[in-house]
Amino acid sequence: MVERCISTANSNGATLCTPYLTELPITGAAISVFGGAVQETICCSDDIARRLDELQFELGEGPRWEAASSRVPVLIPDTAENLHTRWPIFGNAVRATEVKAMFVFPLVLGAIDIGVVELYRTNPGKLSGANAAAAAVLTDQTSWRLLRRMLTREPGHDESFGGNDDTSLSRREIHQATGMVLAQANITATDALLLLRGYAFAEGLQLKEVAAAVIERRLDFTPKPQ
Repeated sequence: MVERCISTANSNGATLCTPYLTELPITGAAISVFGGAVQETICCSDDIARRLDELQFELGEGPRWEAASSRVPVLIPDTAENLHTRWPIFGNAVRATEVKAMFVFPLVLGAIDIGVVELYRTNPGKLSGANAAAAAVLTDQTSWRLLRRMLTREPGHDESFGGNDDTSLSRREIHQATGMVLAQANITATDALLLLRGYAFAEGLQLKEVAAAVIERRLDFTPKPQ
């Protein structure tokens, strides 16, 4: 996997990190997107957040990988207590920093894995229930923004989705699948189609192939419980 890092000076990326800093009791944040062979770091609020992100990428271990694979948050209220036993090399590296707590949230939309949000703070302690609920709302908003950005900035992405297929059958299947995803995820038809297109892009499939998988119930976009 190749890493590309966008500078924190990038206003679009910085905007994505800002809500976490203003609405949650944390010190720093980083947001990364996974796509095929490339990992793209969208924003890092400071040098420590950037280093935590880079370390986990370089070492191949750490809470970000667990959150990405499990699709559930990995919350570490005290890095001195359990970080070293779970991720020895990364844990030792973190001990040399002022990081005392880490909270990593996966960015997922239905069947689509988008990336992770990595949060840290310099004092130990759990996130309150209200803070965890606020983080869930923020990660959902971030996921939608990143998905739209990913699709709209890719040149020629419509071809990879099968957007030029004018057969009536394909169009009917796409409409039917959109309706099913709409019901599964309790979202608008526009967002349901966006999810289908996003999954097609992420998996290198045509839109009609993804639609067929939904119709045949091989693919489901029902949100997983946190």
